[in-house]
Amino acid sequence: MNSFGNIFRTTIFGESHGPAIGIVIDGCPPGIAVDPEHFIPDLARRQSGGRGTTKRHEADLPEILSGVFNGFATGAPITLVTRNSDRISSDYDEFKNIPRPGHADFVAGVKYSGFSDMRGSGHFSGRITWGLVAAGVVAKKILPGTQVNAKLISAGGSVNIEEAVEKAIAANDSIGGIIECRIQNPPSGLGEPFFYSFESALSHLIFSIPAIKGIEFGIGFAAAMMKGSEHNDPFIDRSGKTATNNAGGINGGITNGNEIVFRVVVKPTSSTGADQETFDFKGGKMTTLRVKGRHDTCIALRIPVIVEAAAAIALADLFLTDRGIHGKREVL
Repeated sequence: MNSFGNIFRTTIFGESHGPAIGIVIDGCPPGIAVDPEHFIPDLARRQSGGRGTTKRHEADLPEILSGVFNGFATGAPITLVTRNSDRISSDYDEFKNIPRPGHADFVAGVKYSGFSDMRGSGHFSGRITWGLVAAGVVAKKILPGTQVNAKLISAGGSVNIEEAVEKAIAANDSIGGIIECRIQNPPSGLGEPFFYSFESALSHLIFSIPAIKGIEFGIGFAAAMMKGSEHNDPFIDRSGKTATNNAGGINGGITNGNEIVFRVVVKPTSSTGADQETFDFKGGKMTTLRVKGRHDTCIALRIPVIVEAAAAIALADLFLTDRGIHGKREVL
């Protein structure tokens, strides 16, 4: 449903045009330093404002409602919220009768019998990822020796991201992209095969991010064209360091201590200004839809920090799970 994790458990809530959105983090170890200022850098990276992003602007300031006392996590659930203020809900009125192609309008109407909040795409909006980023800030504190870094490496099929965005703006259309994430100094031994392997846990979270359509680890799909002797990563010392890293730092669903590398595919923003021929469910005939409102030309520009957060949350939960099962020593 709307929760993830065994020990470090996150529950996301809110709608894009509702009064607030947020996250509840249960299972955070006590003694972790938590201050509203700690969230600002990552939340700012998720915000709009750059070329090719939506003109909707929210302050995104975090409010801590519970689970923190005198600047430290208490061990009780941490509740974080931010208020919505920049809302133009009338932009979404027509989508009940003419669902946007590629969006959740139609399936949400079917699944929730027409009761889902469609304003700003409601609970399906990318705005809800504010909570993931906030939880990621806390998760990163659980493994301070590990660094998680993601970046957009291509957009619209081009490594010249700025040029690709400008072309999409000129065409009044949208583009997707590919994001690469690298996790340096990860703990070895994380992952609980079969059904909570490292790849399983991380992929579960990654696909909760709106617009994600694919993921690959290490050399990824190119492995299908390699021989086993080429793909294997030979060990070169007692720590488990490997000469190559085609597996992306994971063997048998368990981290091997080498750098974890994965890439994700972000589809083009479904809300596009280009004309689309689609079905009018009220009129019972085909019609031309041109989506109005404020939308990202390339939502992939804002997703790297969300991918980082998802990776950190999965790492934190797997680490705390592993510590509980195998008695990992305290590293906080």
